[in-house]
Order: sequence, then C-alpha cells, then structure tokens
Amino acid sequence: MDKSWFTFDLHKRKILTMILLLVFILSLFSVEWNSNLIHSGGFETAKQIFVALFQPDLSTDILLLAVEASWSTLSYATAGMSLAIFIAFIFGIPASGVLAENAKTKRIMRSFFRGHLGFMRAIHELVWAWLFVASIGLSPFAAIFALAIPYGGILGRIFADMLEDVPREPILALEAAGASRLQTLWYGYLPMVRTSIISYAMYRFECAVRSSAIMSFVGIGGLGYQIHLSLDDLHYNEVWTFVFFLIFLVIIIDAWSNQLRKRLVR
Repeated sequence: MDKSWFTFDLHKRKILTMILLLVFILSLFSVEWNSNLIHSGGFETAKQIFVALFQPDLSTDILLLAVEASWSTLSYATAGMSLAIFIAFIFGIPASGVLAENAKTKRIMRSFFRGHLGFMRAIHELVWAWLFVASIGLSPFAAIFALAIPYGGILGRIFADMLEDVPREPILALEAAGASRLQTLWYGYLPMVRTSIISYAMYRFECAVRSSAIMSFVGIGGLGYQIHLSLDDLHYNEVWTFVFFLIFLVIIIDAWSNQLRKRLVR
C-alpha cells in the first residue's frame, strides 16, 4: 500500500483529487432521493430504444435522407474546420511568441493572443450556434461559424504550445546563419511540428463531425436534426439508422487520419 498519501507533503494532484471527491460527496446530498428521481416509463422507453438498435430502418427513403443529412453534417464540419485552422494559425503563431524580438514583446504578444484564444474556446459550440441562429437565422453559416470559433481557439492554443516546445538548437543554428524571424518559423518551427499539427487537426476534425451533428439539434440541417425529428416521432429504428451513419463518418475520418499520419512519418 502506498503510504505517501498519508504524508503531509501532498502533491497538487492529490489535493485536486480530494477536492473533487469532496465535491462529489456533497453533490449526493443535494439530490432529492425519492420515487420521482427516475421516470416511471423510462425503463420501457430504454427497452424500445435498445430493441430498435437491432432493427434499423433500411428503407430507401430513410437511407437517401441519411446520405443527404450526412453530406450536410460533413460539409459543415469541413468548412468549419477549414476556417478554424486559419484562425488557429493567425492567433496561435503570435500566441507562441516565436516571432517576438525581445522578452517584453513576447510577454505582451502571448498574453494578448492567448487571451483571445481562451475567450473563443471558453464558449461551447452549441452556445455559439444558438447565438448565430438568433442573429443570422437557420443558415449554414451559423453552423460553420459556431464550429470555427471554438475549434479555432482550441487548435490555436495547441499550436502555440507545440511551437513553444520546439528544441532551440535548430532555431539557433538558423539564426546564426542569418535567418529572419519569418524564415526561422517557415524553415525551422513549422517543419518540426508539422506531423503533430496535422495529427491533432485530424483528431479535431472527427470531433467537429460529432459537434456538427449535435448543433443540428438547434434546427440546422444534418444528422442531428434528423435524429431529433425521429426521436420526437418515437421512430427509434430511424434514430439508429442516422446514428450508424454518424459512426460511419467518424470511422472513415479516423482511417483517413491514420493513413495520412503514416505517410508523414515515413
């Protein structure tokens, strides 16, 4: 048994674990433990949904609708991620401080751009979707912008950290050879983090497909919207058809990401 837990020299991780455990215990006391806690018809509904898992609707109309909705979901995710990557580089490179001329400028640049990235990723894409739907209506642009802003903030922060972690020796060699800041970025920093950036961007592309489907619940077309309509009509076999199409999209993107990563490593 590890006795280090009982020592006074507590690690931050242990303190955080105890705080989270305390919060969990306190949350149990805030729950009203009575017969109304669980819906009386919930088990029957869960049974119907489970049975429908093995009986998806494979009719021609539903399959065509699923293909159309999958294309909309993939289109939103692709356009949103493309804009997110652009935002990530625009904000992420200055946020890393690699282009700064001195320590003071670096601190200012890092604080300013990291603050903007933090604001963008602090708000969930579903909240962004509600805001854009309220302002510009049920437009594809609402889905694209709602994906681009938070994912741009997430990617920008990760890209900045990757650039900061680049070994200094190759960069110093380029600077000694007379390379400018932009040249060290283009020929030094970016080539060394290219594989990691692409790998993480592809992972986030998978997440964007799922987020695109979730955002469809606010009324924007796509797989999520069709799932929402089928749930309202209690057509659980249709629900699973659309869910299987969503899973298929994620599997295809994951396979593509693995192949792309292997080629880059070679």
